[in-house]
Amino acid sequence: MSNVIPFPARLPEPDTASDSAPDIDLFTAVDVAIRDLRDIARRLHGDESGQEQAEQCLDMLTRALESARDVG
Repeated sequence: MSNVIPFPARLPEPDTASDSAPDIDLFTAVDVAIRDLRDIARRLHGDESGQEQAEQCLDMLTRALESARDVG
């Protein structure tokens, strides 16, 4: 069974233009997390429960990214 971690509430928009641009967008962050989880899962050869958890997280992020791309 997995744990569901809720997203934090949205913060108000900053006043200055330079502060309003995020360093990385959500799509890129999830895409990078998927790549990193694949690498981590491959390195967890002896830890079956860790590998299973990484695979479940990878699956969840992949589905979320595909769903978000379909929406818009």
